[in-house]
Amino acid sequence: MMKKHRIIALLLTAILAISGLTGCKSTENNGEQSAVLEKIAGQAPAASGDTLTYWAELNGNAASVKPRFQDVPFFQEWQKRTGVKLKFIQPPSNQAKQALNVMLASGELPDMIEYEWANFPGGPEKAIKDGYILRLNDLIDQYAPNLKRYLSEHPDIDKQIKTADGSYYVFPFIQGDPLLRTYQGPIIRKDWLEELGLSVPVTIDDWYTVLQTFKEKKGVKAPLTFLSTPSPLFGVENGAFVGAFGVKKGFYLKNGQVKFGPIEPGYRQFLALFREWYAEGLIDRNIATVDTRTIDSSMMSGRSGASIWNAGSGIGTWLPLLKEKDPKAEFVAAPYPVLHKGERPMFGQRVNPYMSSGGVAISAKSSHAAEAVRMLDYGYGEEGHLLFNFGIEGVSYTMKNGRPTYTDLILHNPDKLAPSQAIAMYSRASYFGPFVQDVAYMEQYYMLQVQKDAVSIWSDTDAETYMLPPVQKTERESAEFSAIMQDVTTLVDEMSLRIILGIDPLESYEDYVAQLKALNIDRAVAIQKAALDRYNAK
Repeated sequence: MMKKHRIIALLLTAILAISGLTGCKSTENNGEQSAVLEKIAGQAPAASGDTLTYWAELNGNAASVKPRFQDVPFFQEWQKRTGVKLKFIQPPSNQAKQALNVMLASGELPDMIEYEWANFPGGPEKAIKDGYILRLNDLIDQYAPNLKRYLSEHPDIDKQIKTADGSYYVFPFIQGDPLLRTYQGPIIRKDWLEELGLSVPVTIDDWYTVLQTFKEKKGVKAPLTFLSTPSPLFGVENGAFVGAFGVKKGFYLKNGQVKFGPIEPGYRQFLALFREWYAEGLIDRNIATVDTRTIDSSMMSGRSGASIWNAGSGIGTWLPLLKEKDPKAEFVAAPYPVLHKGERPMFGQRVNPYMSSGGVAISAKSSHAAEAVRMLDYGYGEEGHLLFNFGIEGVSYTMKNGRPTYTDLILHNPDKLAPSQAIAMYSRASYFGPFVQDVAYMEQYYMLQVQKDAVSIWSDTDAETYMLPPVQKTERESAEFSAIMQDVTTLVDEMSLRIILGIDPLESYEDYVAQLKALNIDRAVAIQKAALDRYNAK
């Protein structure tokens, strides 16, 4: 019990420390934006030999092969193609938010910053007005013809990537086809199911039977494992298990109204379920600290038999490596769980075409903003599209019948790299960045039929009906919303873990809901609804 208390204490201390840092802001006044833009107006390209700085967290698939940006072939080629030299500033893995807050507070800012700016406290408009990043409207108009053309041809995307005040703030990552928008869900050991005479679980009761049997008959230590970074229960936030009770861990739409799942009755039912499963040893005991490497290790070693993860970096990474040790090993996708057989899942992983991840902003302190814009615009042009999605022609892909086709370096790597790792070496197709993702990447990346089947199974939900579009709040709304949600998110994470781990009784849920009400969660819901109404009126 004391060990559980220490886990919670450490986790909550980290969360509170992060929240405190988000309050730090630049002392620069709002006039800095105008001064910078005046300087840019006559700015020439960076002189030969000049180096621009680029702050970003390196994707895990790439980092597992080459831990430094400068050693990854894609980033070498991008610099070569654009003639811009980059110095990379790389925060520690899974610590981007903390590192960004420290950097912003220091005032020492790089030229480009890759981050989920939609989640910035006060919103991206505040980041602009506080002198952290530039408003990009004029810069895009003058120096980014490729992105400008794409947005004019896709007005639905254009309204998603602007603030409520109409400001462009990043070079966005855009998923260019509906088939790209679902890629994650429950995964389970098919060979174990067959060995034990079990079917793929559909209902919550099915899952209980399967996990219990894995534990008792196979001696599996952590039957179900899922991500708990960068926040607790992160792996179920898209609706796995919790969605069976008609709620999500965050905001969602129902009958035209914005709802916040943790204050709805269904969330209490979810906590009761996971509390029981945790007590019985059906869920990973390290529920508060599971990262992607832990999941990989657990699923490939047999420590776990089920997870919630991706068709590519999950099934596509685990299965080839696992089969080398156990040729009989198989994974299969399971549908998002429901309470009763025959029901259709309300929720499941599904993203908007623009989901705020991987957007690259330009620092207000940059003396090479125009050159940074030109470089970032490269990914939206024809050549850049091929580089970002497929890599280097003749190396990672060739053209066959007018179609870019991955080579064996990617799909059958001689160094035994998984396709997800090989792709991350030569392109950015398997994660985020300043470009439009191509569906042809996915069609080739999912080499295994089980991966293709997985996407079809996971897409069979009503998630689209309940999704909030990427609404934009005003600066005032964003500031108020962020202040509320910092406290609310911390309390929800604390409540969820304490109840699941058995530290607090289930009956404490009602007290927590009262605390969430006192923290003005209803006002946060109202802000979301106001932003939604404006979005729908555009």
